[in-house]
Amino acid sequence: MMPINKKHVFSVLIILVIAIAAMSFASAYTGTGFSHNIPSSKYYDMSASDILNQYGDTECHAEEWGVCTQVVDGDTIYLENGKKIRFVGVNTPERGVEGYITSKNFVQKLCLGKEVGIDVDDSKHSDKYGRTLGVVIVDGKNVNEMLLKEGLAEIMYMPPSEFYPYDWANGNTHVSSDHSTSTSYSSDSHQSSSSDSSGSGSYVGNANTGKFHRASCSSVDKMSEGNKVFFSSRDDAVSQGYVPCKRCNP
Repeated sequence: MMPINKKHVFSVLIILVIAIAAMSFASAYTGTGFSHNIPSSKYYDMSASDILNQYGDTECHAEEWGVCTQVVDGDTIYLENGKKIRFVGVNTPERGVEGYITSKNFVQKLCLGKEVGIDVDDSKHSDKYGRTLGVVIVDGKNVNEMLLKEGLAEIMYMPPSEFYPYDWANGNTHVSSDHSTSTSYSSDSHQSSSSDSSGSGSYVGNANTGKFHRASCSSVDKMSEGNKVFFSSRDDAVSQGYVPCKRCNP
Protein backbone atom coordinates (compact mmCIF):
# COMPACT_ATOMS: atom_id res chain seq x y z
CA MET A 1 0.00 0.00 0.00
CA MET A 2 1.42 3.35 -1.11
CA PRO A 3 1.97 5.71 1.85
CA ILE A 4 -0.10 8.88 1.97
CA ASN A 5 2.03 11.97 2.08
CA LYS A 6 1.22 15.65 2.58
CA LYS A 7 1.25 16.30 -1.16
CA HIS A 8 -1.53 13.75 -1.74
CA VAL A 9 -3.63 15.19 1.12
CA PHE A 10 -3.22 18.70 -0.24
CA SER A 11 -4.31 17.59 -3.71
CA VAL A 12 -7.43 15.92 -2.32
CA LEU A 13 -8.31 19.05 -0.33
CA ILE A 14 -7.96 21.22 -3.45
CA ILE A 15 -10.30 18.91 -5.37
CA LEU A 16 -12.86 19.01 -2.56
CA VAL A 17 -12.77 22.81 -2.40
CA ILE A 18 -13.31 23.06 -6.17
CA ALA A 19 -16.20 20.58 -6.02
CA ILE A 20 -17.91 22.43 -3.16
CA ALA A 21 -17.47 25.78 -4.95
CA ALA A 22 -18.99 24.33 -8.11
CA MET A 23 -21.99 23.01 -6.19
CA SER A 24 -22.47 26.36 -4.46
CA PHE A 25 -22.37 28.20 -7.76
CA ALA A 26 -24.88 25.84 -9.30
CA SER A 27 -27.30 26.38 -6.44
CA ALA A 28 -26.73 30.16 -6.13
CA TYR A 29 -29.66 32.11 -4.78
CA THR A 30 -31.87 33.48 -7.55
CA GLY A 31 -34.71 34.94 -5.49
CA THR A 32 -38.03 34.41 -7.22
CA GLY A 33 -36.20 33.75 -10.47
CA PHE A 34 -37.39 37.02 -11.98
CA SER A 35 -35.36 38.13 -14.98
CA HIS A 36 -35.71 40.45 -17.96
CA ASN A 37 -33.83 41.00 -21.21
CA ILE A 38 -33.69 44.81 -21.24
CA PRO A 39 -30.16 45.75 -22.37
CA SER A 40 -28.10 48.27 -20.38
CA SER A 41 -27.56 50.15 -23.64
CA LYS A 42 -31.18 51.36 -23.45
CA TYR A 43 -30.17 53.86 -20.76
CA TYR A 44 -26.51 54.35 -21.70
CA ASP A 45 -27.00 57.71 -23.46
CA MET A 46 -29.70 58.92 -21.06
CA SER A 47 -28.93 61.18 -18.13
CA ALA A 48 -30.70 60.85 -14.80
CA SER A 49 -32.69 63.96 -15.71
CA ASP A 50 -33.78 62.38 -19.01
CA ILE A 51 -35.25 59.45 -17.11
CA LEU A 52 -36.75 61.43 -14.24
CA ASN A 53 -38.47 63.89 -16.60
CA GLN A 54 -40.57 61.04 -17.99
CA TYR A 55 -42.32 60.64 -14.63
CA GLY A 56 -44.59 62.85 -12.55
CA ASP A 57 -44.01 63.77 -8.93
CA THR A 58 -44.92 61.12 -6.40
CA GLU A 59 -47.50 61.43 -3.64
CA CYS A 60 -45.06 59.74 -1.27
CA HIS A 61 -43.41 61.93 1.34
CA ALA A 62 -39.80 61.49 2.42
CA GLU A 63 -39.43 60.84 6.14
CA GLU A 64 -35.66 60.33 6.03
CA TRP A 65 -32.88 61.67 3.84
CA GLY A 66 -29.40 60.44 3.05
CA VAL A 67 -26.74 60.24 0.36
CA CYS A 68 -26.65 56.92 -1.50
CA THR A 69 -23.10 55.56 -1.22
CA GLN A 70 -23.59 52.07 -2.64
CA VAL A 71 -26.03 50.25 -4.91
CA VAL A 72 -26.07 46.55 -4.05
CA ASP A 73 -28.53 45.62 -6.78
CA GLY A 74 -31.69 47.02 -8.34
CA ASP A 75 -33.68 46.96 -5.12
CA THR A 76 -31.14 47.57 -2.34
CA ILE A 77 -28.95 50.58 -1.58
CA TYR A 78 -26.76 51.86 1.27
CA LEU A 79 -26.89 55.39 2.68
CA GLU A 80 -23.95 57.32 4.10
CA ASN A 81 -25.25 56.74 7.64
CA GLY A 82 -24.80 52.99 7.14
CA LYS A 83 -28.51 52.31 6.78
CA LYS A 84 -29.45 49.68 4.22
CA ILE A 85 -32.62 50.43 2.24
CA ARG A 86 -34.76 47.74 0.60
CA PHE A 87 -37.12 49.13 -2.06
CA VAL A 88 -40.56 48.11 -0.83
CA GLY A 89 -43.03 46.34 -3.12
CA VAL A 90 -40.54 45.49 -5.87
CA ASN A 91 -38.03 42.78 -6.71
CA THR A 92 -35.22 42.95 -9.27
CA PRO A 93 -33.04 40.16 -10.69
CA GLU A 94 -30.44 38.71 -8.33
CA ARG A 95 -26.71 38.65 -9.10
CA GLY A 96 -26.00 36.18 -11.91
CA VAL A 97 -29.55 36.37 -13.27
CA GLU A 98 -30.32 37.99 -16.62
CA GLY A 99 -31.26 41.64 -16.13
CA TYR A 100 -29.28 42.11 -12.91
CA ILE A 101 -26.76 44.52 -14.44
CA THR A 102 -29.36 46.67 -16.22
CA SER A 103 -31.54 47.07 -13.13
CA LYS A 104 -28.54 47.84 -10.93
CA ASN A 105 -27.10 50.36 -13.41
CA PHE A 106 -30.49 52.08 -13.68
CA VAL A 107 -30.60 52.63 -9.91
CA GLN A 108 -26.95 53.71 -9.87
CA LYS A 109 -27.65 56.36 -12.49
CA LEU A 110 -30.54 57.75 -10.46
CA CYS A 111 -29.26 57.36 -6.90
CA LEU A 112 -25.52 56.85 -6.49
CA GLY A 113 -23.80 59.85 -4.91
CA LYS A 114 -27.08 61.75 -4.61
CA GLU A 115 -29.29 62.67 -1.69
CA VAL A 116 -32.37 60.48 -1.74
CA GLY A 117 -35.54 60.56 0.33
CA ILE A 118 -37.05 57.50 1.98
CA ASP A 119 -40.77 57.12 2.68
CA VAL A 120 -40.54 54.38 5.29
CA ASP A 121 -43.24 51.70 5.30
CA ASP A 122 -45.28 52.56 8.40
CA SER A 123 -46.82 49.10 8.53
CA LYS A 124 -43.54 47.21 8.38
CA HIS A 125 -40.41 49.29 8.94
CA SER A 126 -37.80 46.61 8.22
CA ASP A 127 -37.33 43.10 6.85
CA LYS A 128 -35.76 40.08 8.54
CA TYR A 129 -32.31 41.20 7.38
CA GLY A 130 -32.64 44.53 9.17
CA ARG A 131 -33.01 46.54 5.98
CA THR A 132 -35.33 49.55 6.13
CA LEU A 133 -38.33 49.06 3.85
CA GLY A 134 -39.50 52.09 1.93
CA VAL A 135 -40.04 54.04 -1.25
CA VAL A 136 -36.88 55.69 -2.59
CA ILE A 137 -37.50 59.23 -3.82
CA VAL A 138 -35.21 61.15 -6.17
CA ASP A 139 -36.08 64.71 -7.19
CA GLY A 140 -39.66 64.08 -6.10
CA LYS A 141 -40.02 60.90 -8.18
CA ASN A 142 -40.80 57.38 -6.96
CA VAL A 143 -37.91 55.13 -8.06
CA ASN A 144 -39.80 51.96 -6.98
CA GLU A 145 -42.57 52.89 -9.39
CA MET A 146 -40.10 53.67 -12.16
CA LEU A 147 -38.46 50.24 -11.84
CA LEU A 148 -41.83 48.55 -12.29
CA LYS A 149 -42.96 50.69 -15.21
CA GLU A 150 -39.63 50.26 -16.98
CA GLY A 151 -39.97 46.48 -16.64
CA LEU A 152 -36.78 46.34 -14.56
CA ALA A 153 -38.53 44.88 -11.50
CA GLU A 154 -41.51 42.73 -10.65
CA ILE A 155 -44.21 43.42 -8.09
CA MET A 156 -43.52 41.73 -4.78
CA TYR A 157 -46.33 42.73 -2.45
CA MET A 158 -45.63 41.56 1.10
CA PRO A 159 -48.37 42.53 3.56
CA PRO A 160 -48.59 44.14 5.97
CA SER A 161 -47.43 47.13 3.97
CA GLU A 162 -48.44 50.75 3.74
CA PHE A 163 -47.78 50.67 0.00
CA TYR A 164 -49.74 48.89 -2.71
CA PRO A 165 -47.33 48.42 -5.65
CA TYR A 166 -50.08 47.33 -8.03
CA ASP A 167 -50.96 51.04 -8.21
CA TRP A 168 -47.52 51.65 -9.76
CA ALA A 169 -47.88 49.00 -12.44
CA ASN A 170 -48.39 49.24 -16.17
CA GLY A 171 -48.26 46.88 -19.13
CA ASN A 172 -44.54 46.25 -18.64
CA THR A 173 -44.91 45.09 -15.06
CA HIS A 174 -44.39 41.50 -14.02
CA VAL A 175 -46.03 40.11 -10.88
CA SER A 176 -44.08 37.75 -8.65
CA SER A 177 -45.26 34.14 -8.83
CA ASP A 178 -43.69 33.41 -5.44
CA HIS A 179 -46.86 32.99 -3.39
CA SER A 180 -44.88 32.81 -0.17
CA THR A 181 -44.14 36.52 -0.51
CA SER A 182 -46.98 37.93 -2.58
CA THR A 183 -50.64 38.33 -1.72
CA SER A 184 -53.65 36.77 -3.39
CA TYR A 185 -56.17 39.58 -2.96
CA SER A 186 -57.03 41.41 -6.13
CA SER A 187 -56.99 45.05 -7.09
CA ASP A 188 -60.79 44.95 -6.90
CA SER A 189 -60.66 44.52 -3.14
CA HIS A 190 -58.19 47.38 -2.93
CA GLN A 191 -60.56 49.61 -4.87
CA SER A 192 -63.38 48.66 -2.55
CA SER A 193 -61.41 49.67 0.50
CA SER A 194 -60.53 52.96 -1.19
CA SER A 195 -64.04 53.79 -2.35
CA ASP A 196 -65.38 54.27 1.17
CA SER A 197 -62.58 56.65 2.14
CA SER A 198 -64.85 59.71 1.99
CA GLY A 199 -66.70 58.79 5.14
CA SER A 200 -66.25 60.72 8.37
CA GLY A 201 -64.92 59.48 11.68
CA SER A 202 -62.00 59.80 14.03
CA TYR A 203 -58.47 60.10 12.71
CA VAL A 204 -55.14 59.19 14.26
CA GLY A 205 -51.88 60.89 13.37
CA ASN A 206 -48.37 59.57 13.83
CA ALA A 207 -46.20 62.31 15.33
CA ASN A 208 -43.10 60.43 14.16
CA THR A 209 -44.01 60.15 10.46
CA GLY A 210 -46.35 63.12 10.04
CA LYS A 211 -49.05 60.92 8.50
CA PHE A 212 -52.65 60.51 9.64
CA HIS A 213 -54.88 57.44 9.37
CA ARG A 214 -58.40 56.25 9.82
CA ALA A 215 -58.83 54.84 13.30
CA SER A 216 -59.48 51.43 11.71
CA CYS A 217 -56.23 51.46 9.69
CA SER A 218 -53.87 48.58 10.46
CA SER A 219 -51.02 51.08 10.81
CA VAL A 220 -52.66 52.51 13.94
CA ASP A 221 -52.36 49.17 15.73
CA LYS A 222 -48.61 49.14 15.10
CA MET A 223 -48.14 52.74 16.22
CA SER A 224 -46.62 53.42 19.62
CA GLU A 225 -49.01 55.15 22.02
CA GLY A 226 -46.56 57.99 22.52
CA ASN A 227 -46.70 58.87 18.81
CA LYS A 228 -50.50 58.91 18.48
CA VAL A 229 -52.20 62.24 17.86
CA PHE A 230 -56.01 62.28 17.64
CA PHE A 231 -58.06 64.51 15.32
CA SER A 232 -61.80 65.04 15.21
CA SER A 233 -61.84 65.59 11.46
CA ARG A 234 -59.77 65.17 8.32
CA ASP A 235 -59.50 68.94 7.91
CA ASP A 236 -58.12 69.21 11.42
CA ALA A 237 -55.31 66.77 10.58
CA VAL A 238 -54.49 68.49 7.27
CA SER A 239 -54.51 71.95 8.85
CA GLN A 240 -51.87 70.77 11.32
CA GLY A 241 -49.59 69.63 8.51
CA TYR A 242 -50.28 65.89 8.53
CA VAL A 243 -50.50 64.00 5.25
CA PRO A 244 -52.95 61.14 4.56
CA CYS A 245 -51.91 57.50 4.72
CA LYS A 246 -51.90 55.93 1.27
CA ARG A 247 -53.13 52.62 2.63
CA CYS A 248 -56.45 53.67 4.21
CA ASN A 249 -56.90 56.93 2.25
CA PRO A 250 -58.50 58.97 5.07
